[in-house]
Amino acid sequence: MPGANLWALQEVQRQPGLGVGELARRMGVHQSTCSLIVDRMVLAGLLEKGRCDGDRRRVGLLVTVAGEAVLARLPGPAEGLLPQALSEIPEVVLKTLNINLSELIRALPGSDEHFRQMPLADMVRGGERGS
Repeated sequence: MPGANLWALQEVQRQPGLGVGELARRMGVHQSTCSLIVDRMVLAGLLEKGRCDGDRRRVGLLVTVAGEAVLARLPGPAEGLLPQALSEIPEVVLKTLNINLSELIRALPGSDEHFRQMPLADMVRGGERGS
């Protein structure tokens, strides 16, 4: 199962009744992408959609028994270790990290469009191969 699906499943487990829009925000993906992930997991029987008690127009997500079984087999956080670690450090440390990473990014070569969406590891490997 793709990691994004596991991450979504885990987010819904953490907050039953979570809406697709909020789930998309938490995962940092577009709402339409999140809707596709959710729809696949509903079809697989891992999530179910239901009307919320407070607002019957709002659809909330719930993890099914099958989804709970999948999550019980996970060795660690579905979103990966980095997001978990970042969520546990103080805000002042995150702000400092952001400033320092921004400086690093400004100092990196290859500021053209070709490198904009390329992971740093690929940029380094590409520089070694591509010449």
